[in-house]
Amino acid sequence: MLPKMYGFQAAGSAPIVDGHPIENPQTVATAIRIGNPASWQGATNALKESKGHIDKVTDDEILAAYKLVARTEGIFAEPASTAPLAGLIKCVKAGLIPAGAVITATLTGHGLKDPDTAIKSAGFEAVVTRPDKNAVMKIIGI
Repeated sequence: MLPKMYGFQAAGSAPIVDGHPIENPQTVATAIRIGNPASWQGATNALKESKGHIDKVTDDEILAAYKLVARTEGIFAEPASTAPLAGLIKCVKAGLIPAGAVITATLTGHGLKDPDTAIKSAGFEAVVTRPDKNAVMKIIGI
């Protein structure tokens, strides 16, 4: 059986889903902030040939997946790499993924590609200290 290809674009930057180039794409997921992708035809061919699905996910959905994969799996990915997870979650909630399906979601971008999003999403300000064991232990309360 041929795998079904599912693809997800950021809602503010979804030219394939919307069916036309996006002049000023906007998304927190900077690596997929593309208004007219060079791989447009290849993506639509894969979608058609595999009888797959393409959709868009919001920045809020992307950031929720970003935090989820960090919190539950210890994976520090960039926001663009968590768009597939956000899309998968959306599809499961919509009943588009059959029970027992085998799924592969590729998260290739490391979180250090976009440290500003990590800092903003942390919920607290970073503390800077000297590179000394005792100084670090004092800050963390040990």
